[in-house]
Amino acid sequence: MSIYNCPACGKKGFNPYTKGMAGKMNSKGRPCKYCGRLCVNGKGATIFNAIFSLIIFACFILLFLFAQSYTFLAIREVPLYLLMLLAEFLVPKLVNAFFFRMTESIRLDI
Repeated sequence: MSIYNCPACGKKGFNPYTKGMAGKMNSKGRPCKYCGRLCVNGKGATIFNAIFSLIIFACFILLFLFAQSYTFLAIREVPLYLLMLLAEFLVPKLVNAFFFRMTESIRLDI
């Protein structure tokens, strides 16, 4: 069931999974099943992904610096690292799938 319109042809050619996997502006994108043009999530998705990545990186650094000082963090340090890595990959895809507008890919592949 496709519910998102392709920016090139205007037909409903994307579902939440394919829209989430289309990626940000610097990725190749996903082809529309009707016109075949590559589409990506727009500038808003790219900005969100950059800010979210910086926040996760800052959390990594803070956890590394302060985990040994607090026993409740020291016990949970490795699971928190794994949770942050998982969030780094899943949260942007979920947010891209539902919140940002799609645009045509501007990446030039040779």
